[in-house]
Amino acid sequence: MNRKLLSALICAALIAHVSATAGAATKVSDGVVKIGVLTDMSGAYSDLAGPGSLVAVQMAVADFIAREKPDFKIEVISADHQNKGDIAAIKAREWIDTEKVDVIVDLVTTSTALAVMKVAKEKNRITIVSGAASTLITNEQCTDTNVHWTYDTYALAAGTGKAVVKQGGKTWFFLTADYAFGKSLEKDTTDVVLEEGGKVLGHVLHPFPAQDFSSFLLQAQASGAQVIGLANAGNDTINAIKQAAEFGITPKQKLAGLLMFISDVHSLGLKATQGMYLTTGFYWDWNNETRAWSKRFFEKTKRMPTMVHAGDYSGVYHYLKAIKASGTDDTTVVMAKMKATPINDFFAKNGKIRVDGRMVHDMYLAQVKKPEESKYPWDYYHIRQVIPADQAFLPLSKSTCPLVKK
Repeated sequence: MNRKLLSALICAALIAHVSATAGAATKVSDGVVKIGVLTDMSGAYSDLAGPGSLVAVQMAVADFIAREKPDFKIEVISADHQNKGDIAAIKAREWIDTEKVDVIVDLVTTSTALAVMKVAKEKNRITIVSGAASTLITNEQCTDTNVHWTYDTYALAAGTGKAVVKQGGKTWFFLTADYAFGKSLEKDTTDVVLEEGGKVLGHVLHPFPAQDFSSFLLQAQASGAQVIGLANAGNDTINAIKQAAEFGITPKQKLAGLLMFISDVHSLGLKATQGMYLTTGFYWDWNNETRAWSKRFFEKTKRMPTMVHAGDYSGVYHYLKAIKASGTDDTTVVMAKMKATPINDFFAKNGKIRVDGRMVHDMYLAQVKKPEESKYPWDYYHIRQVIPADQAFLPLSKSTCPLVKK
């Protein structure tokens, strides 16, 4: 090979390398980062997620553009998955294939989250789960393209289950939603009850969603258990609490709302929920930062945010920061940056994403105030305990996620 040809080839290779490097430093596929909010817009979980989740994501995008001045466009689209895994998977595949969606977020309902996580892994796209709860998401069915952001059934059991047993609720009977989330919540709470010296007298599975809880509540009443554990959420929890009062089951037996949201308390009222313990990843009135963000959310929705809404905002903002910092929306690169970067915002302080995709952060044990203790609208909680991140979530030493090397 002559010297001129060799020089030309070397120059060409260098130019190609520099061009590729420069392109990678600023490349965003299609010039747009597209976020898909897939949630329950009209069903049992629409109050705790739904339209509010879309608002929270839109707020995150607007704030990111205003503060970070990105050199790429951001678009947000949304759809109702109707709490059905097959519908969620079809929509996710359509979004990725035809709409060029980069990340799918919210995913309230465990069945929809697991279905979409599978599609996203196959298509090499990121999912950020804020609404679903089952620990399956970061255990047996974990993926390296998913982050479980806000809470899970282990954290709920570690907070509410333990608190109720310590308050004297030693015998339990569960009303459990008959799908992965409910069963996971019952199992995790059962483990805590037994560890704390309590006893489980039985359980009954109810369909999701359910309207009439009479037969299930009568079984719980007949068990003689001190505590009826509600391993459900949203409208199911609301209906069970209302009907327990109508049938005179409470206050003779104590109800433990194992997954309750501020939207549930608002719907039921303080008279019906006073004294109940619950575990949450966020409370709007916790500090100046949470109040400031929540009041902005209220201006748009006329409701205070649930932890799902706050988690949606936090997760999307962190994702967008990772794209800007890494200069690409490539899934592998962005996920690595997200896991390498601590989360410090109004939702979480010193939060971090583990190898299993679990974002660990402090959780809060709350007790619902008595009506006379509430001083202003949405003043609903006493925060009784801050549960440190390393105690709130399943330790990696107990993880069954294939990504965790032991």
